[in-house]
Amino acid sequence: MSKLSDMNRETKLTIVSAVMFAVGFLIPNPTVKFIDFFIAYLIVGLPVIKLAFLNLKNGQLFDEHFLMSIATIGAFFVGEYPEAAAVMLFYQIGELFQDKAVDDSRKSIKELMDIAPTFANLKTENGYKTVDPYDVSVGDIIMIKPGEKVPLDCIVVDGESMIDMKALTGESVPVSVKKGEALLSGSIVMDKSLVAKVTKDFENSAVTKILDLVENASNLKSKQEKFITRFARVYTPVVVVAAVLLAIFMPIILHQPFKMWIYRALTFLVISCPCAFVISIPLSFFSGIGASSKAGILVKGSNYIEMLAQIDTIVMDKTGTLTKGEFKVVEVNPKGISKEELLEYVSIAESSSNHPIANSILSYYDKSDFNKLESSENISGSGIKAIVDGKEVLAGNEKLLAGIDFEKSSSNDTLVYVAIDKVYRGYIRISDEIKQDSKAAIENMKKLGINDIYMLTGDNEKTAKDVAEKLSIPNYKAKLLPQDKVEFVKNLIDSGRKVLFVGDGINDAPVLALSDVGVSMGQIGSDAAIEASDVVIMTDELTKISQAIKISNKTLRIAKQNAIFAIVVKIVVLVLSAFGITTMWAAIFADVGVTVLAILNSFRAMKY
Repeated sequence: MSKLSDMNRETKLTIVSAVMFAVGFLIPNPTVKFIDFFIAYLIVGLPVIKLAFLNLKNGQLFDEHFLMSIATIGAFFVGEYPEAAAVMLFYQIGELFQDKAVDDSRKSIKELMDIAPTFANLKTENGYKTVDPYDVSVGDIIMIKPGEKVPLDCIVVDGESMIDMKALTGESVPVSVKKGEALLSGSIVMDKSLVAKVTKDFENSAVTKILDLVENASNLKSKQEKFITRFARVYTPVVVVAAVLLAIFMPIILHQPFKMWIYRALTFLVISCPCAFVISIPLSFFSGIGASSKAGILVKGSNYIEMLAQIDTIVMDKTGTLTKGEFKVVEVNPKGISKEELLEYVSIAESSSNHPIANSILSYYDKSDFNKLESSENISGSGIKAIVDGKEVLAGNEKLLAGIDFEKSSSNDTLVYVAIDKVYRGYIRISDEIKQDSKAAIENMKKLGINDIYMLTGDNEKTAKDVAEKLSIPNYKAKLLPQDKVEFVKNLIDSGRKVLFVGDGINDAPVLALSDVGVSMGQIGSDAAIEASDVVIMTDELTKISQAIKISNKTLRIAKQNAIFAIVVKIVVLVLSAFGITTMWAAIFADVGVTVLAILNSFRAMKY
């Protein structure tokens, strides 16, 4: 009883109709048989007929509901009422299969939508108060208790706990966080309470951006989906016209009974319904998006699923993408001044910058009097020019010190050369560690047959070469300004390449937007990069790129299989029915049967 009560109304009506349909074949009395089949038909067919005439009022003449209604009503008039009932019954069964497939395809996305937090424990003068996440501001202190979702992006200020980030990143293994580490909204605190300081308001938090991406993912259609829509608009009217010609002219030309040719024409109408490819193709892409999101890869539209499968060139930024972007000062080499003086001048000059290199210097030396900073200017792709305590300080790469005599280091690490009042005063050597999965990611790309792989960086030639050799990247470009990266990628695209670009910084946003597919890192990536990209990797793992390409390849194969299968079967049955070789039962298979098989095939895209 409980299983029956869990069924929706459509399923129950379909079961009743199916039982009556089966019983109809056992009834010997022709009148009772007709009544039984007619009731079975109305149970599942009446909603379709109502919708057909409603759409007809809105100018939708050749939709599937109208075609089904005309074909089945006509079948009753020519005495083929078992076929009429069968068409509507199996059409409804096909619809139930479609609904089930769509629900299953949405499952991972529905789970993702459940990550949205509904409250936050905000610290007030009178203790903690439960409020709406929208009412929390940047800088506020919140508490997240075990089992609760992190409501906003924040930094832990007290406590240590295990965090479940599966819904956000697809990573099933919990991670540990402690004081000073970042928390993404939507993750779940597992064992101990955490006190955290909010870094982004709710509208700009990770969870809100993810949900926006997922909700809008189906709006951007692939070329296949657009083609199928255009095809259906032409194909269906052509078949309807052919059916009318069959019913009216063929009996006259061949001097044959009208009833026979009307039956063939009705069979034509049943076959002409474009359900199989109109439903299954978008469902294939939707399933591919679902499979990607389940793996922590957010794809912003079906068109990018399609484009991922066409990629032949991959271009990557170095810092924060191939490397951790966590710079550490490993050497201070002063020239003519003390180590303390060099660090003080540079740290004050860099204090107005939020660049990872600046942060590493400020973390290494925090004893400076920042009131000495009189002015500062960020020289894009070169470094910082500042006035500190009345003196001009240049801190950056070789280009920034053009015209000043200085000693170049042979180190492959990142070097910050320093000049004070046009006099060279030494350098600070900074190291950036390569990510653990970077080498495996490059190997996986090559296994997919993508050998045109480039690394772009603003770092010096030695640093770039060192990283490229360690990761077996065949091509690299060093000393690039943001505009140089844009120009480089534009040249690749103009030469006919299908380019995927991976980056994470604000200065990567123009390149991400320009590329055929722009991929950003969801955890460490800037808001601008995530906004400009087409695909967001929530785990920041480069190996996810090859995984995304594999999912897209599989999705495209399934979509093509569905389209070819549906079109071939329909054309074959159309031709056979025109010559009277097949019956309406074959038409039912050509429409509903093919639709169900295509839907089940589409569902494979979810299984990665």
